[in-house]
Amino acid sequence: MAQPGTPQALVTVAIVALIAWRLYSRIRRNIGRQRLSPVRPWVTLALFPLILTLLAFTAHLPALGSAALAGGIVAGIALGIFGLHLTRFEATAQGVYYTPNAHLGILLSTLVVCRVVYRLIVGGLPGTAAAPAAAPTLTPLTLLLVGTLAGYYCSYAIGLLRWAARSRRAAAGAAP
Repeated sequence: MAQPGTPQALVTVAIVALIAWRLYSRIRRNIGRQRLSPVRPWVTLALFPLILTLLAFTAHLPALGSAALAGGIVAGIALGIFGLHLTRFEATAQGVYYTPNAHLGILLSTLVVCRVVYRLIVGGLPGTAAAPAAAPTLTPLTLLLVGTLAGYYCSYAIGLLRWAARSRRAAAGAAP
């Protein structure tokens, strides 16, 4: 472990703080009533398929890794569809809102937290003595989790966009 006050210790503290902040913001985003952003679902639909494509075609995944990624995508799509059925949608004069299921949001956040903690325990942080020289980062479990999250967020974003479009059509039809 790095000595307190050294640059390696400061980098380690900064990385842990960044991970904790991102996990906190992710959990807050998955729980509670949210205003539907006109941009966020489109960003999700652009980034996650891009990440999956890069993983699938540039990482030279073994057969087990490719199967884990594909299985994760299928599981994520199923979770996304299930999550949409559990979501409460509201179209108000102030805007379009949705409330995702808290249990599903907590489950997905817990998966990410557990994987990050596991990687920190097993692989250590950069700049520490526990960090191995060449730790494999794309294990089948990691690929399964990435596929699950990507499939979930893409299918959920599609569902949000479809609901928003239906709400706009209904509002336009109801307007005099």
